[in-house]
Amino acid sequence: MAGTTGHMGSVTQLANLVRGRMRPSPAPAEDQRVLLLFKNRAELKKAYGELQEEVHRLKDRIKQQEGATARVQEMLGTLEGRLGLIETAYPALVFYQLRALWQCGREILEQFVAELANQQEDRERRAFLAECNRRLFARRRSVESGLRDAETQHADACGRVAELVAARAKLTRFWHYFKRRDIDRRLQSARDAAGAAEQALAEARAAADRLNGEPAPQFPGLSIEARRAINLAAVAYAEVLCLRLIDTPLVALAKEATSRREVADDYGDRAECEALISAIVGARLVLQAKSNVAQDVKDRSEHLKSLARYRNATDTTPLAESVAFGEGDILAGQPLGGRRAVRMPNVLAEDTWDLFRVLLR
Repeated sequence: MAGTTGHMGSVTQLANLVRGRMRPSPAPAEDQRVLLLFKNRAELKKAYGELQEEVHRLKDRIKQQEGATARVQEMLGTLEGRLGLIETAYPALVFYQLRALWQCGREILEQFVAELANQQEDRERRAFLAECNRRLFARRRSVESGLRDAETQHADACGRVAELVAARAKLTRFWHYFKRRDIDRRLQSARDAAGAAEQALAEARAAADRLNGEPAPQFPGLSIEARRAINLAAVAYAEVLCLRLIDTPLVALAKEATSRREVADDYGDRAECEALISAIVGARLVLQAKSNVAQDVKDRSEHLKSLARYRNATDTTPLAESVAFGEGDILAGQPLGGRRAVRMPNVLAEDTWDLFRVLLR
């Protein structure tokens, strides 16, 4: 009885094993869904990680902006406190008047360079388009001439084949055997020539299509020579502006004020500050005056062209030491006063009027 029970258990295990092997495998569509779910999960994790990084970056930027805002508020609070007291209000007024004087000089140079660049760009653009049109006209004329020649040769070759075919059709008698053989030989050569002519015609048409499909050429921008000339004119104009204030320390004071973040207190008492403010107002009027400017800038620019040296063939800003204002250099314009109390700065080396922001690259 025990043997029978063991035998029945083995049979049951074997049946279960067979049923397990015969159980159908998952459908391919279900496998694809599982793979798609895993893929989507991986992409979502990647996107989530990127969003987390972006959130951290934005939080850092917010902190930086909050710090900058706090510093500005602190500066405004300090300025408000200074303006509330007479002994500190006048130096603050002088400080910002000097910064405005520096800004005035830079705006004059920016407008001057922008006008010159626009004028020169218009001239060079017109010249560029005229040259492109001239070259395009010459290419189009050559391509169209080649196309006409290819069409003529193709028509002549096809006509020759047609003539030989017609002549061959008329030779139907048995005594025309040798004539037919001669025409067959000539017809083969004519067909070869017609095939070559057809290929040449197709190439000529493709060349015409390529020419018609070419995009319009884009203006590459101002040439290096033009940018160099404009930059030299800007240097000359910066020197003219300095020369007009050469009998005053205002340029140096304005440069110092621009380089500072906090208001300086070394402008004297109220009377001295009022005198400085009056001088600054007059200096701005002098800088904005246009008398003799064109001739001064032209003369100085021509002189700088003979002196300017560059680091390489593509550099548009001259070396500062090559365009320094010399003692013997004279301009037609007169300074604000009758004497030179302050040395003439090297406007390029000292970045007077923020010149490097104005120059063309």
